[in-house]
Amino acid sequence: MIRPFRRPLPGSAQPARLHTRVALVLAGLALILAMSLAALWLYATRLAITEELEATGRVSEQMLRLLTLRVASSDELVAVVRPLGRVRAHELVVLDGAGEVRYHSPAPAYKAGRSAPEWFGALLDPQLPVRNIQVGALRLRLEPDASRSLLDAWDQLRWLALGLGAFLTLLCLLVRQALLGALRPLDQVLAALDSMGLGHFETRLPIFPTSELSRLARAFNGMADRLKLAVDENVRLETERELSARLQQRLDAERRDIAHELHDELAQGVTAVRALAGAIVQRTAGHPEIQAQAGYVVEAAGEMQLGVRRILNRLHTPAVDADRAFEEMLERWRQHHPEIRLDCRRQLRLADCPDELAGTLLRAVQEGLTNVVRHADARHVDLELLVRDGALQLRLTDDGRGGASRENSGCGLGLAGMRERVERLGGVLSAAVLPAGGFELNIRLPGRIEEKCR
Repeated sequence: MIRPFRRPLPGSAQPARLHTRVALVLAGLALILAMSLAALWLYATRLAITEELEATGRVSEQMLRLLTLRVASSDELVAVVRPLGRVRAHELVVLDGAGEVRYHSPAPAYKAGRSAPEWFGALLDPQLPVRNIQVGALRLRLEPDASRSLLDAWDQLRWLALGLGAFLTLLCLLVRQALLGALRPLDQVLAALDSMGLGHFETRLPIFPTSELSRLARAFNGMADRLKLAVDENVRLETERELSARLQQRLDAERRDIAHELHDELAQGVTAVRALAGAIVQRTAGHPEIQAQAGYVVEAAGEMQLGVRRILNRLHTPAVDADRAFEEMLERWRQHHPEIRLDCRRQLRLADCPDELAGTLLRAVQEGLTNVVRHADARHVDLELLVRDGALQLRLTDDGRGGASRENSGCGLGLAGMRERVERLGGVLSAAVLPAGGFELNIRLPGRIEEKCR
């Protein structure tokens, strides 16, 4: 099911704009890349610190061994190592035989008073073993000290982080501005859709320089053209249907007026003539010639009465007499065309239906039967007026000749005119040639039939 577009309510959470979301995605990808590079940098830095400490430790050990080859006393040893101070990123400690410290190298002067964070040191400190050199009763200890290397690495990392943060911020701003310019036409598209939703079907989009947006604009303009044509066609059809309905109402009113005038003027006059002729027949028993002429007048008046009655039935059939008119119409048709067998099945009382619906069904049956007589050359006609699947269905079939010429034949405006009346009631009229021969007229009025006929 297609759900209608709804704008967010004022005060509700607004989703992020597209350009902002794309910029954030790109920034996130750049951040992931930066973190990956940072992990590689940390690994390379730790390896470099390890190699530096390992190499300086070996060199310092060899140098101390050479310096202490000819040292005879502890005082002489301290005098030799004191000028060395710290030995290449190592702390130097001299211990006597009792484990007492005879000398400890001073604290580093490089970047004195500063140190890297403990968590950073825990990541990069290689934790190399202490080197011991035994000189007589004394022992020299070379303790690796990576604090200055860690501090240099920490300073480098801070500058890299600041540069990376500035780069990511600049990247977000540049991408956001680029997307703002590229997606600015979408605001025009949204405005055009809003305008279209308000009924302004003449709204059109310009052709944008971007190929994708240009295709979108062409598709929107094509949709707007088709929608405007459809709306204009619907308006035209509604106007035609309204005009047709008014014309039909006027025609029905004229027919009722003519029927009333025929009934009041002609029918009563014919009845009076027949009554007078009958009286003459009764009073001229001794005058056969006059009696015979009067009898002819009685018969002619009777035929005129039947003719007037048929005309009245065609012009106007009151709702209360719809079923009787239906049966009388079928009976008269059988009398006038005894060579054609007519079978009828009916499940609906026309008297329960609105006048317009009952009149339309009567006209349709009359039209179909007239077409059968004039064009079908049939021997059997089957008429059904049933209720199927909650819809009313009128079906008239014959075994005669089929043909497209029967579409516009018959009384009145033919089946084309009848189709307009059926469509005005929301139904469908179809006429088709049967594969086995013959012709079928089918009228279906959908919807709940109990709401139409009660």
